[in-house]
Amino acid sequence: MMPGAPRLVRELLGACPTAGNGVHAWIFQCALALRRAGYSEGEMAEMIEGAAVNCGRALEAHEIPDAIKNSGSRSAPSGTSARGGGMPPPRAARWPAAASGRIQEIIRSREARSLYDLWEASPVRLEDHAAEHLIDRLFPGNPLLCCGRSHGQCETTPREEWRGQLRKLQFIVPNPMAALRGTRKSDGQPSPRALDNTGPRRFLVIEFDDNLGEDSQAARLWHLNSLSPLVLAVHSGGKSLHGWFCTVGDAESAWLKFMRYAVSLGADPATWTRCQFVRLPDGMRRPKDKAPIRQVVYFFNPEALPC
Repeated sequence: MMPGAPRLVRELLGACPTAGNGVHAWIFQCALALRRAGYSEGEMAEMIEGAAVNCGRALEAHEIPDAIKNSGSRSAPSGTSARGGGMPPPRAARWPAAASGRIQEIIRSREARSLYDLWEASPVRLEDHAAEHLIDRLFPGNPLLCCGRSHGQCETTPREEWRGQLRKLQFIVPNPMAALRGTRKSDGQPSPRALDNTGPRRFLVIEFDDNLGEDSQAARLWHLNSLSPLVLAVHSGGKSLHGWFCTVGDAESAWLKFMRYAVSLGADPATWTRCQFVRLPDGMRRPKDKAPIRQVVYFFNPEALPC
């Protein structure tokens, strides 16, 4: 379930019971095991929530935080480890380091595609003012969506209430929301964008934001397209490309493996968090003291969507 975690922890995270068969007790067991393995409380919360995504019921807002808090009183005494003495044992880094050799191999391969090639390969060519059409295709029906003009100016509301406004916005959470408000882990305050009011993962967005150039980023997205179909490639209006991959119907553990591989190719691991803002396709980047910049969609493959 979690590469780098001790085997017993991985097995426990991968053994979530179904609703009515002890999910609450399992959450506490996971919290206890993760604390003893040396994970931070933020990592514990995210790992447990990811492992419980298919348990068959919505988790109560307090379940995971309470389990993490209570696990502190049941873990090994301060300054010792559950293995008997000394500080907690070191563990492997959660995300791999960028593999520069592999990145160069992909960039220089015969199959590599530049940003122009990616645009040429797009099954659908989009006209201007495509934001509304794209969001209708990505999120059919009228789900709750969290969008924003900035990180500090965002709201969660039904999709139809966003109609006509999307082209002016910078950000979107790439997963439907489960409620209008959640509670931020950082300060316990209510927020329209929090992990506990974000629904199940629908898209995983891979962002390459490095100094190797747009063609290098396009080549890596095209390489990942050979592993799972690329839905969208969105330019940030700055120096990065965002690649959207549809996760519907696949296990979270499989996408974690995919994400780890993308990070090894230079992707930003922040987009693994389900409530992370990404650039809204065909939205508007608003840099300080500069004119707004269109967040251009270079690639769109609707055949990679589940419906």
